Amino acid sequence: MATLHSDAFGARADGSYRPSANEEFMSAEQIAYFRQKLLGWKDAIVRESRETMTALASGPIQEADLTDRASSETDWGIHLRTRDRQRKLICKIDSALRRLESGEYGFCEVTGEPIGLARLEARPIATMTVEAQERHERNERISRDD
Repeated sequence: MATLHSDAFGARADGSYRPSANEEFMSAEQIAYFRQKLLGWKDAIVRESRETMTALASGPIQEADLTDRASSETDWGIHLRTRDRQRKLICKIDSALRRLESGEYGFCEVTGEPIGLARLEARPIATMTVEAQERHERNERISRDD
């Protein structure tokens, strides 16, 4: 039977760990888990963006048919917009990693309360509890309607 080895932050080598409400919130093991989750997400985005940039760099659109050319240009535009969204997402991931290092990760920037493991699992870059986020969005809609 193999034994599980943990690194200095408590992450298991086999990746079987999942944060639980039965343990201390933002324990060393949870911090290591979310660090790996964020770094893996960032690596996947960077890898995908490199593939996109390689495809875009392969040369200008050569289709002779105007419809095919328009379709290709639309596809390029979509790829470029996607890259821009991914660039912004990488900034948010980097910000989450900095919050991990400073001990602020997992706590609402508005209320200071724990964000909640389910929300962090679904959206590891979350900075607010669901309730604070809903209030923020409601206030945003109200001020936009004024």
